[in-house]
Amino acid sequence: MEIYNNTWIGTTLNVVESSDSTLVGRSGIVLDETKNTLVLLEGDARVTLGKAAITFTIDNSDVVIQGAFVGQRPEDRTHRKYRKA
Repeated sequence: MEIYNNTWIGTTLNVVESSDSTLVGRSGIVLDETKNTLVLLEGDARVTLGKAAITFTIDNSDVVIQGAFVGQRPEDRTHRKYRKA
């Protein structure tokens, strides 16, 4: 699945589901990614989201990504092979 292997920095992330209901519907431009977090730019504010707590889409893609499934360093994620769901 190609979207899993691309770099997400500079793309638009939309939270579609979360264990924390206040995160659902949030969106912004991805500024940074670590093993466990994504940093978004929402307007003028930087927001750090835990990957394990969210399910999201990238650039209005049809592919819904479970954050817990991609809990590795970005440089490791881009080279990993993912099965189609």
